[in-house]
Amino acid sequence: MSHTPDARFPTADSISVELSARRTGMSFQRTRMSADRTLMSVIRTSLSLIGFGFTIFQFFEKLRESGTMTHAAASRHFGMILVILGVCMLVVGILYQLQFMQGLRHLRDEMKVEGLIHGESRFPVSYTMIVAVLLLILGFAAMASMVFRIGPLS
Repeated sequence: MSHTPDARFPTADSISVELSARRTGMSFQRTRMSADRTLMSVIRTSLSLIGFGFTIFQFFEKLRESGTMTHAAASRHFGMILVILGVCMLVVGILYQLQFMQGLRHLRDEMKVEGLIHGESRFPVSYTMIVAVLLLILGFAAMASMVFRIGPLS
C-alpha cells in the first residue's frame, strides 16, 4: 500500500489553500466595488455642488438682467465658487480612484505571480468612472457658460 498522495483526491491542505486563494480573489472584487461606492459618493456631492452653484448663478443673473436686482455680484460669485468646488472635488475623486485602482491591480498581479490567488477574473470597466468623467465635462461646460457666456448652458 502506497502513502503517496493521489492527484484525483485532494488533500485537506490543498483544499484549504484553494479556498483561501478564492476568498482572497473575491476580496479584491469587494474592494474594487467599495472604491466605486466611494467614487459614487464623490459624484453625488459634486453633482449637488455644481447643480446648486449653477442654479444660484443663473437665478441672480436673471434678476440682474431684468433690473430687479442691481447688486447680485456676490451671489453670482458664490454660485461660481460652488461650481468650482464641485469640479475640484470631482477631479480629486477621479485621481484618487485611478491611483487606488492602479495600486490594487499591482498588488493583485504580484499575488497572482506568487501563486497566492488565481487572478482569472478581470476588473471590468467602471461605469462609475465613466459617469464621473461625464459629470466633469458637464462641470467644465457650466464654468465656461458662467465665465465666458459660451457653450450649451449659456
